[in-house]
This record gives sequence, C-alpha cells and structure tokens, in this order.
Amino acid sequence: MRKAGKIMVVAAATFALVACSPPNEEPSDLPPGAEPTPTSQPTMSSTVPPSESAGHGEQSAECAAGDLTVTGELGQEPRVTIPEDCAPPKTLLREDLSEGLGPSADPGETVEVNYAVFTWSGELKDSTFGQERTVTLELGDEHEFRGWTEGLMDIQQNMRRLLVVPADLGYDPQSGHPLADETLVVVVDAVRITQSE
Repeated sequence: MRKAGKIMVVAAATFALVACSPPNEEPSDLPPGAEPTPTSQPTMSSTVPPSESAGHGEQSAECAAGDLTVTGELGQEPRVTIPEDCAPPKTLLREDLSEGLGPSADPGETVEVNYAVFTWSGELKDSTFGQERTVTLELGDEHEFRGWTEGLMDIQQNMRRLLVVPADLGYDPQSGHPLADETLVVVVDAVRITQSE
C-alpha cells in the first residue's frame, strides 16, 4: 500500500510538471534557473543600385572645351580624346590651341581652312587633312554646317582651334547629312584669311 501511495505521488508530480511546461518548448542545455539570452532578430537591409542611389536620372556636368585632349601638329590631322565622365555641352565651345598671325577674321571675310570632324564618341567622320584640298568659307553666309560663322569668328591665320558644336548648330537636319542631330567635335586649322575690301 505504501508503494502504491508513492507511485501515486510521483505520478501526480510528473503530471503537474507536464501541465506547467510551455507547449512546444525546445530542449535546453542551460542549467536550471538560468535565463536564456534573447537573440537579436536579423535585420532586413535594402541596397539600392548605385545608379539609383546617386541621383538616378541626373545628368553629369557638361564638358568644357579644356576637358577634351587634342594631339597632333598644326597642318597634320589631329586626334581627339573625349572624356566619358561629362555630358555633351548644349552651347558651342571654342578653344584656341595655337597662336595665329595677322588680323582676325570678321563677318564678310573669307577663311580657308583644313578641318577634321569627330562624333562625340571620338570617331573621325570627315577630314580635309592630307587631301591637298581646303575649304573656303565666308563668315556670315548660311552654311550646311550652321556653326561655322560662330565657331570661326576672330580666328587668325595659322591658328588651330577646337570647336565643340551642339546638334542645333551642326548639320541642318533638312540637309539629310548623316551627322545631323549629333554633337560634333571639330578641329580647324586656318590656312588663309582674306580680308574684305
């Protein structure tokens, strides 16, 4: 009878422990009475692609004439390097790359030039250098290439000048020229200037 009473007490104690235990509790290696340390929940991180985080949709600054590199001697076909980290300018840029001689060209005067035309990607598309031919332009006249007068104003004989010509001053779209609507880089050597009488 004593054995039966002991069995009943042990069974009741076991039942009480089971009833008080939280459901689905994972077994623990902690000693009795030790509190588990809370685990930090993983934080969700969101990474934005560089193109979106650094001003998505913003244009980089426009190139200045001095950002371009022109190599080659006066009278020889030039080479042009155009940086990739700036945007094509929206206005015509001019930079004299060598000093000239004599009076500068004014409207109504004739300028005889050699020139090389490059796309904004740096590809040479047209050149009169090494062809024993020059082009003669009267400043102030209408030309298929609309930026000639503004680009060549004040140029002197034997002067090399760099022009960066936006699309609206390049080849007239109605001319059907394949370079119409493109920003162009032009290197011009002034061979001769004929003063108006």
